[in-house]
Amino acid sequence: MDYNGPLIEFRRLHRFFGKTRAVNDVSFEVAAGHVFGYIGPNGAGKTTSMRILASLDLPTAGDALVDGFSVVNDPDHVRRRLGFIPDYFGTYPDMNCSEYLDFFARAYGLMGAERSRAIRHVMGFTGLTSLADKPINELSKGMKQRLCLGRAMVHDPKVMVLDEPASGLDPRARVELRTMIRELATTGKAILISSHILTELAEICDSVGIIEHGSLLAVGTVEEIQGQRETSTVHVRVLQRAHEYLAWLNERDDVSELQIDGELLSFTSKGGKENQAGLLRATIEAGFRVVEFGSRTRSLEDVFMNITQGRLQ
Repeated sequence: MDYNGPLIEFRRLHRFFGKTRAVNDVSFEVAAGHVFGYIGPNGAGKTTSMRILASLDLPTAGDALVDGFSVVNDPDHVRRRLGFIPDYFGTYPDMNCSEYLDFFARAYGLMGAERSRAIRHVMGFTGLTSLADKPINELSKGMKQRLCLGRAMVHDPKVMVLDEPASGLDPRARVELRTMIRELATTGKAILISSHILTELAEICDSVGIIEHGSLLAVGTVEEIQGQRETSTVHVRVLQRAHEYLAWLNERDDVSELQIDGELLSFTSKGGKENQAGLLRATIEAGFRVVEFGSRTRSLEDVFMNITQGRLQ
């Protein structure tokens, strides 16, 4: 019977190393066809929980499931359904791209024509067909990352786990990798990806989770995460009476972090566009002459910096 639940599921996952709680009661799900961005500072617990999902480590408590199979009770089933890209690229001496992919296809039990088709498909998808005979040690960082992606998908897994896949890539290589990740999601795969490039995660992820000090601080769609801390930075320039306007703003509960520079005032406004429209109307009705009014909604980076504290374990 086909499994219809989430392809990735963390159930109150814990991983302790002595007194260090590397992963502390983490729970979330990723459905088929979705990309989940895993965000957190270095040492937050991202790699540890990804390694557990890839059956490379065991949880202290709780469980992680891939396509309904437990990493604790069914690690062999998990490995057949998962492709893992760690945050480093391991190569073998004197191998070219085709031989490298062939080695991993054999390791996954692919035989004969099936293995040949899988390798051709992977090399075509990653754009490595023309580099089939090129030694791996002569590849650029971007091409090596494509080869690593090909290795992880050669057995057509339902789940892909990518730990900092864009690290060290140039802008073009990052854009191309992002496109490939979205294409993989459209085939029904569930993708868990960690990255420090939050602007890119905001563009490709259906949902995100922010982790720090081993604990999940927020989880949801990018819009939901931003909405949990829905604030905007507002800039207003008034003619004369700037200090009176500053005092007037100080009386409002939806305004904070006020700064003044001549006739220009900057502050944080709670709420969305409706609240800002009301603030502008109230400003004009109060007799202040506004010559400039602009706002910028906080990005995923802003929210990340606001939620996390930079604590180390």
